Amino acid sequence: MTNLLTRIKDIIVADLNEALNKKENQNPIAMLNQYLRECERETEKVGKLVGRQTQLRDEFTREYSEAIKLAEKRKHQAAVASSAGETGLYQFAAAEQHHYEERAQRLQASLTQVTEQLNELERKYEEMKRRVKDMQIRRMELMGRENVTRANLEMNQILEPNSYANPSFSKFKEIEGYMDRLEQKVKSSFFSSTIDERIAQLEKEKNVKLTKE
Repeated sequence: MTNLLTRIKDIIVADLNEALNKKENQNPIAMLNQYLRECERETEKVGKLVGRQTQLRDEFTREYSEAIKLAEKRKHQAAVASSAGETGLYQFAAAEQHHYEERAQRLQASLTQVTEQLNELERKYEEMKRRVKDMQIRRMELMGRENVTRANLEMNQILEPNSYANPSFSKFKEIEGYMDRLEQKVKSSFFSSTIDERIAQLEKEKNVKLTKE
């Protein structure tokens, strides 16, 4: 258990930036997600160990309480047998009392040790959960920064003058050029269709003017 806890602690307290820099060609957010999944799995393992240690402490507590009760019971029985002059019964009850008292002492020592170990496990487990939560929050912060960076990069490729070679910008310019040509075609068609009417109108106006003179 000690080796496992040491390994888990090393994983949790490792420098996140150092872990990310080991694979420079990979997506940092994807690497961070993988690292967090590993930490979450290790934290879950520790949670199960804490649960088992809690059950063990409860079992020691029950056994200790039972040993105390049996020792008190045999002590009372030994006293009754002694007062009744039942030597054999007294010796048996006294021996049983001694046996359960020794068991209670061993169980008490084990219970104290198990409780101290459980307290330490719970403290480390809570620390691990806090660290994992901190890293989850840091992941959200990094994802936010990545989204903004990617969005700015995409917008800059469209909006900045030095990005003419960008395929998206080229496509935009191609569509813009098409619209300009279409607009010129519409204007040309309009003038072509109206020039005859306009000239005829001008000639009519000219003839009317000459007639009046």
